[in-house]
Amino acid sequence: MKSTLPSLRRVGAVAVAGTLVASGLLGAPTQATPSASASPEAATSLAERLGDRTAGVYADHNGTMIITVTDETTARQVRTEGATPKLVTRSAAQLRAATAELEQSAKVPGTAWWTDPATNQVVLSIDSTITGDKLTQVQKAAARTNGAVRIEARAGALSTDVIGGEGIWNHRYRCSLGFNVKTSPNSYYFLTAGHCITGTESWYGNSSRTELIGPALHKSFPGDDYGIVYSQNGKQDYGHVKVGNSWRDITASGDAYVGQDVTRTGSTTGTQSGTVVAINATANYAVGPVYGLVVTTICSAGGDSGGPIFAGNTALAIHSGSQGGGCPNDNARGFHQPVGEALAAYGVYAY
Repeated sequence: MKSTLPSLRRVGAVAVAGTLVASGLLGAPTQATPSASASPEAATSLAERLGDRTAGVYADHNGTMIITVTDETTARQVRTEGATPKLVTRSAAQLRAATAELEQSAKVPGTAWWTDPATNQVVLSIDSTITGDKLTQVQKAAARTNGAVRIEARAGALSTDVIGGEGIWNHRYRCSLGFNVKTSPNSYYFLTAGHCITGTESWYGNSSRTELIGPALHKSFPGDDYGIVYSQNGKQDYGHVKVGNSWRDITASGDAYVGQDVTRTGSTTGTQSGTVVAINATANYAVGPVYGLVVTTICSAGGDSGGPIFAGNTALAIHSGSQGGGCPNDNARGFHQPVGEALAAYGVYAY
């Protein structure tokens, strides 16, 4: 990481002509059985091989990776492979069925849902706009899952946290720069939230919109929430993100896991930390749903969109929206677009 940094936000530079094209666009479980502690990567890999014999993976409060299983035979296999099993009552198929019920019957703006592997349930999170007939609708949908879904109510409205971030402006919004990225020939770009981008508009490095960065190239929103911009004003050789009054060098990208401690930064609420509570979540914004999101306990406010979510030196996600009010807020939920999907779509990588 460089010791002398510009006062402006991090930007990337384009070194190729033309445009960049996306390549494609409960029951009461028993206690976990003590065993060896597998790494997050090893536990995730094992869970993928187990398929429907596991209902989820998470890190407990000690940082031990737990693999949920529905039978003792699978639990023995997990122990044999050096991981920690936990017997639960609902299978992955049952949790998928509960999620499908919500997708069919509770897809109302202001709702979000995700699987909570620690409780072996699907969480249906509702904001303060879910009242009257809408509340009755989602309550009936949850009731049809025979206890597989639990409802959690949160203050405020579920929304994309637009108009904010760390110093990038277009003609309409101010948003956060997420991560500097580049292609193998060292062409530099940056990622931000897709809902910040309106088309192929120009982006600027100041509120008076006199310091031109360059045009947006592409966005995916709703469905996803990521977009990419390049700069025509000179490359940046570092891929750092802001942490309080200092900087953190980003050297790689990865996938978030439940129970992981993570950090988010944005210009409105600054640097905030929290824990991953879910992956592969759905958020039903007013403009449409976004799928496959990371959910954290990190608070945010209007002004934090597009900001980076990271752990250590690893890029994990781009901030999308929130539920539960601004900061500070112990009841908040943040929704974040996994960065890996955007990197793969554009053929770029964090550095």
